[in-house]
Amino acid sequence: MTFFLTVRFFRALVVIITGFVTAFFLPWLLGPMKIGLGLFVALTLLDALLLYAPAKGQAAPVFGRRVLGDKLANGSDNDVQIYLENRYRFPIQTETIDEIPHQFQRRDVLFKTSVQPGETQIIDYQLRPTKRGEYEFGALNIYAASPLGLVRRRFRYEQGKVVPVYPSFLQMRQYELLAIHNRLTEVGVKRIRRVGHSLEFEQIRPYVAGDDPRNINWQATARRASTGAGDALVVNHFQDERAQQVYCLIDKGRVMRMPFDGLSLLDYAINATLVVSNIALLKHDKAGLLTFSNKPGATLAADRRPGHMLKLLEILYRQKTHYLETDFELLYATVRARIKQRSLLILFTNFETLHGMQRQLPYLRRLAKDHLLLVVFFENTELREFLDAPAASPEEVYNQTIAEKFAQEKRQIVLELQRYGIYSLLTAPKDLTANTINKYLEFKARGLI
Repeated sequence: MTFFLTVRFFRALVVIITGFVTAFFLPWLLGPMKIGLGLFVALTLLDALLLYAPAKGQAAPVFGRRVLGDKLANGSDNDVQIYLENRYRFPIQTETIDEIPHQFQRRDVLFKTSVQPGETQIIDYQLRPTKRGEYEFGALNIYAASPLGLVRRRFRYEQGKVVPVYPSFLQMRQYELLAIHNRLTEVGVKRIRRVGHSLEFEQIRPYVAGDDPRNINWQATARRASTGAGDALVVNHFQDERAQQVYCLIDKGRVMRMPFDGLSLLDYAINATLVVSNIALLKHDKAGLLTFSNKPGATLAADRRPGHMLKLLEILYRQKTHYLETDFELLYATVRARIKQRSLLILFTNFETLHGMQRQLPYLRRLAKDHLLLVVFFENTELREFLDAPAASPEEVYNQTIAEKFAQEKRQIVLELQRYGIYSLLTAPKDLTANTINKYLEFKARGLI
């Protein structure tokens, strides 16, 4: 069905019915009301004729199209555009309803606009998915009304389009562009002062203000002066060690199902893995992946060849959490069998209690013995908001005391890991990516990998 009556039609109909009822008591009003009824019927028929008159050489007098990418980025705002083209000879008022996938649980994607004859109107809006998988869009419904506004005609386009939701490649591109232009500080990545030097010598170049005087190559400077090439100082220039292996180890156990701002901890870890792996490739290191739970998961050997990020993206897209407890002994056995070279291991997991971490500590110590291990776990931001709120009753004081005990255990976990020489990072989920990059760059600056 494409024919619909508007609110204006029913308002006019109510006025006419009211007039006829009034004419029962005021007979002189009956004649004008009959004329009004005839005019109303004539205008309604004229309005329908204007909207349904066949267009010459055109399939439909109103054309609509939804434009979005071939995939959406999880946890990011994805741009969606709707193009409306008016092929009528008169301006139209449109109401556009986009049937977005049910995963968004929204029924308010409605846009009202006017389009002049022969013109195209563009409507922009954004969608933020919070789960990976396939999302099916319904129809793009366009309800067009003429200037009379008594009748609307519906047009339907773009029905049944399926779009996959991948880990946040938009976030990855954002960090990549900022890294290329040396602007990572804009998203919270700190400038790391380099301590010492790597062992890879790159070139000799002229001294400029700000260079470390300890890097001055006195022999090369004297040689240039003796040959008449100039008496300017020259310095040794070093580069970061390259081709180091960086593995992201992602826990898929039940502890990673906890949601924050719509996304699970697993999705935060997956998005951070995608960005950190891409930054590692930009730093000429090799990026790899290992997922685990109560059984072995996906594994991707560290590499930096073209197409490696695409493989990583496809593997991350298919990862799901499990309901069982994670087997860290299995993780240690898998790492020992698969990763032979000393590497940076970034372990994304979550510990809620000190006792829970201590049960896994023997396996973490074994991993740290053969590799540079960074344990990343999450701060409970909702617990922090509860602690920061003022307590108005003895019951709330008691609850905040218990909450402070849990928050203190998180800090004790950091200290316990440091006691055994294991690096750790306690972070809020929203700051995970920036803080993890900071740690990676810090390790590079200190020459630890």
